[in-house]
Amino acid sequence: MTAPTLGVLVPELTPTAWVVVVVALLSLAVVTWICVVRARRLDQLHRRTDAARVGLADALDRRGATALRVADALAAAPRPGSVVPAPPAVAAAPADGEVPTPPAVAAAALADAARDSRDACRAVLRVPGAGLDRCEVVENTLTRRLAGVDRDALPAGLAAELADVEQSVLIARRVHNDAVRDTLDLRSRRLVRWLRLAGTAPAPAYFEIAEAPHWRPSPAGVTASARPGPGTSARAGTGSARPA
Repeated sequence: MTAPTLGVLVPELTPTAWVVVVVALLSLAVVTWICVVRARRLDQLHRRTDAARVGLADALDRRGATALRVADALAAAPRPGSVVPAPPAVAAAPADGEVPTPPAVAAAALADAARDSRDACRAVLRVPGAGLDRCEVVENTLTRRLAGVDRDALPAGLAAELADVEQSVLIARRVHNDAVRDTLDLRSRRLVRWLRLAGTAPAPAYFEIAEAPHWRPSPAGVTASARPGPGTSARAGTGSARPA
């Protein structure tokens, strides 16, 4: 008994059929290569997002710790009764009937906001896929409390440290959101969705909080009203200086 020949095992194909087979094999190879490349890229983006999320958590931790020191400095500020009061004729009256917040009350509110930030965000931001809604709320509250602090009344070193950690939070949030944007963009591709190349990795979420107003020390002779307030850009009015 003779062994079967190749012609028996593989039916004779026409040239057109061979072209179809070759094209199908090449297409399968190309699709497989694309899937491998995108799976690796998606894994890299998820790792980048996780690292950015941890960096954001560290930046928020530093801001919360600095906010607690700012609250301590406000609480230790001299009380109105501990200084000689100004004569009634020169005493500054509250503008528009507003009652200024006592330093002790402002310090206590700031300390509470800083502790809420620590409790709500310290663990959540280090867990991929965990919800960030509660963290965003408390961080926005802390941002508002810090915006109401008179930076010029703080020690120079503490005011500079606060401005530095706020800038770190701004950069960390942008880095995180950029990584989230790139990851979600790749996850939305049809091939990634159809073949479930993301696996069981949870989809990342943006972290949206209000940006703290930029602060710079006031030069001598410049009043607080001349400085940019909360929500006002320090670069306002510079657009006309750009060359045409």
